[in-house]
Parts: sequence; structure tokens; C-alpha cells
Amino acid sequence: MTAAVRRPTPLTLVSGGRAAEREAAIARALAPDEPTAVILEGLADGNAVLADLAEQVPPSLSSPLHLLRIAPGCLCCSGNLVLRVTLNRLLRHPPARLFISLADASHIEQLRTWLTASPYDALLALQADIQVS
Repeated sequence: MTAAVRRPTPLTLVSGGRAAEREAAIARALAPDEPTAVILEGLADGNAVLADLAEQVPPSLSSPLHLLRIAPGCLCCSGNLVLRVTLNRLLRHPPARLFISLADASHIEQLRTWLTASPYDALLALQADIQVS
């Protein structure tokens, strides 16, 4: 018996604006009933659009939306280890789609380079970024 070939998880980086604006942009991009994970950098600012969506799923069903928050910090520099651990845990049972919301996009190109290097090059398929203004 051969093992099934695993398709890379589509990943979209979301940057710019305030946290609530990034969450709203992600909410608009969600596909119904598609298991999606969202890694949110930073703390909620009181307008947790995605948390509200995740809570709307009846308890008898598994939520198609999995939210993970990580502490603010440059994800390619100081936050690299936290992001790596979070991604590794998440990708053990990969969602159909993944979003990463960045509080600071000043190093987004370095982050994209890191996410397209081994081992993530085989696990993730970077999509066009969403830039919130």
C-alpha cells in the first residue's frame, strides 16, 4: 500500500491596517465549510471577528475555523521560534487553508523566503498576500 501524497496547504499572509481590519479581510476570504487555520500575531483589540465566527459553529460539529494567537514580535526574527513551533504542531493535521496575520510586515519578504525553504516548501503553498490599508 502506498502512502497518500500530501498536497501543500495554501497559505496567505495578511498584513497592514489594524488587527480588526486584518481579521475582517480574512473573514471575507474564508470559504464555507473549508477547514481553515488562522495564526494571529498580537493580542485581540476587542473586535474579534474571527473568534465570533468560530463560536457560531454548533458544539456538536467540529469548527472549520481554528484560531491560534501568538505574541507580537517580528515573525522572521524574534518570533521565529514561536512561529516554527506553532506551524509544526498545526501541520501535523493540516487544515485545507492557512492564514497568517502579521502585526508588522516590515520583514514580509524574509518571512516569505523562510516559509518557502525546507521543510515548509513541501508543506505550504504561498498564495498572493492580502494587504489591508
